[in-house]
Amino acid sequence: MHPVLFSIPTPWGAIPIYSYGVMLGSSLLFAWYFIMYMGKKIEGYNRELLASCFTWTAVGAIIGARLLYILTNLDAYESLGSWFDLRSGGLVAYGGFLGGFVTAWSFWRIKKIPLLPFADLAAPTLASGLMLTRVGCYLYGCDYGRPLGESAPAWLQKAGTFPKWDTEAYPSFACDQVISGSPAYQHHLQEYPDAMTDRLSSLAVHPTQIYESIFGLLLFVLAVWLLTHRKFRGQVLVTVAGVYGLWRFLIEYLRDDPERGFAFGFSTSQLISLAIIPVCIIAYIHLKKNAAENGDIELPAWALEAPQGHAASSSAAAPAGGRPSKYKPKKIKRK
Repeated sequence: MHPVLFSIPTPWGAIPIYSYGVMLGSSLLFAWYFIMYMGKKIEGYNRELLASCFTWTAVGAIIGARLLYILTNLDAYESLGSWFDLRSGGLVAYGGFLGGFVTAWSFWRIKKIPLLPFADLAAPTLASGLMLTRVGCYLYGCDYGRPLGESAPAWLQKAGTFPKWDTEAYPSFACDQVISGSPAYQHHLQEYPDAMTDRLSSLAVHPTQIYESIFGLLLFVLAVWLLTHRKFRGQVLVTVAGVYGLWRFLIEYLRDDPERGFAFGFSTSQLISLAIIPVCIIAYIHLKKNAAENGDIELPAWALEAPQGHAASSSAAAPAGGRPSKYKPKKIKRK
């Protein structure tokens, strides 16, 4: 475990650089380059338009992820200022997905451009984000699983054991005033006090962070392959969302961290999964049928990069060529 990767010395004291924050930043950086590259290669998007949408979507995703975490853990926040402390985690993947989706939808609606071509480009980065941020969760020690059985392999027990790492045993963390003990260790002290006598680490648990990171990698490979072989726009988004929804519903049964929120016998994420999975199935059938009967969704000319040697204005003025009328540029009346 390395909840703090390193500290930056300053005249005002050491500034800790958190593992989770580094992995979150890495996921956003990777998503930026992936979407900008694939957006031009596959769809021919205007780069400035694509960059603007990505920026707004990333902000919306972080806000959504944070808000869902806060709503499920209101008792853990004593002041409004603590809502904005992201250094040690406190984000929910589903909140990020929903926040980013709503923000991107709003952006493209204002621009009068269909959402699904961009959503297909962004879908693989949802998987890569899961892969990278779960590594940050593992390094910090949050989002851990239920205790393993005694018959579990030794290597798995070792991977799922989180140390106490208090300031006396690990003085390098003394600069940090937020971390007060491994989340798994502190939780086990309360839930399994008899089993924690004289222990300097948590019980061996399912390293669900690693499970999810590996799943994120596999989902990313699937999403990229699907993006290059898709039959209709929207196929990548609804497939990735549906597969992740099923996975998240199942993996929640192995999770044991108490910050997830519960209702009706299910965790918050499981309830969202129960809503998303049927929506994705219906959307898949509808989009496939609509593409077969009416043709696939097309981007308007003003969403595309101007061809080399041509002015952007001439590209924007080009005929829409069969695109839906609601995506055609409006005529400007001249006095």
